[in-house]
Amino acid sequence: MKKIILLVLVALSVVMCSAKKADTAGTESQAKAEQVMPTKIVVGLDDTFAPMGFKDDKGEIVGFDIDLAKAVGQKLGIPVEFKSINWDSKVIDLNNKNIDVIWNGLTITEERKKEVLFTNPYLQNSQVVVTKAGSTIVTKADLKGKVVAAQSQSSGEEAFKKDPISKEVKELKTFDQYDQAFLDLEAGRVDAIVVDEIMARYIQKTKETQAKKALYAILTEDFGKEDYGIGARKADTLLVEKINAALKELKKDGTFDKIYKQWFAK
Repeated sequence: MKKIILLVLVALSVVMCSAKKADTAGTESQAKAEQVMPTKIVVGLDDTFAPMGFKDDKGEIVGFDIDLAKAVGQKLGIPVEFKSINWDSKVIDLNNKNIDVIWNGLTITEERKKEVLFTNPYLQNSQVVVTKAGSTIVTKADLKGKVVAAQSQSSGEEAFKKDPISKEVKELKTFDQYDQAFLDLEAGRVDAIVVDEIMARYIQKTKETQAKKALYAILTEDFGKEDYGIGARKADTLLVEKINAALKELKKDGTFDKIYKQWFAK
C-alpha cells in the first residue's frame, strides 16, 4: 500500500512539474506574441568611438557599427536613427526608452547581462594598454606607480579594475570620452590608456599616417578576449531575435564581411 501511495505521489509530482513548465513556456510565448516591433530603431552610441561609431569631418555619424546597423535595418524593413548619448548613462537611456538599443562596441559582460538583453556576439575584441611611442611601459607590471586612463563605465575600466595591477597604479583617471584620454596622454597628464584594441589600432594607424611618425605603442600583453553584442531592454526579446536573424543573414550573404573590410582592412 505504501509503495502504491509513493508511486501516485511521484506521478503527481511529474504531472505538476510538466504543467508548470508548460505554463512558463506558454507565458513566454504569449509575451513574445504580444510584442510589437518598433517602427524605427533608435541606436544609442558614443559618437567619439572610432571606428565603431563617430563623427567624420563633415559632422556625420559614420563607422562599422553604423553601417552594420543600417544593413540590419534594411533586412528588417525598419529605418534606423542614431542618437549620441553619454556612455556613462547608456543603460538609463535604454530603460527610459530614449533609445531602443545600445550599439557601439558594447562588450558582453556578466554584470551587464543583469541589466541588458544581449544579441549573439558579432565581433571579438580585447582591452589593451596604449602609451606614447618610446615609453618605458612595455608590460602591465610597468604601470605600477603610473597614472592610467579609461572611459567611465567602459569595459576597459572594468577589465582594468579586475586586474591585480590596478591596486598598484598611482591613479585611475576616468573620462566621459576616449578622445579626452588620448589628449591627456599626448600632453603627458596620463601615462597610459586602457582601451578597446579595435579603437586603439584605428587611432594609431589614422593619426600616425597623418603625422608620418610613430605616436603610440600598444602593449602585446592585454586583459583577455571579449565579445561585442547589441544591448536591448530585457523585455524586448522579439527585437533581439529579429536582429540576430538579420545578422545571420548578413554574414551568410557576404554583407558583414564587406562592411568589415571597409573599416578594418584599410
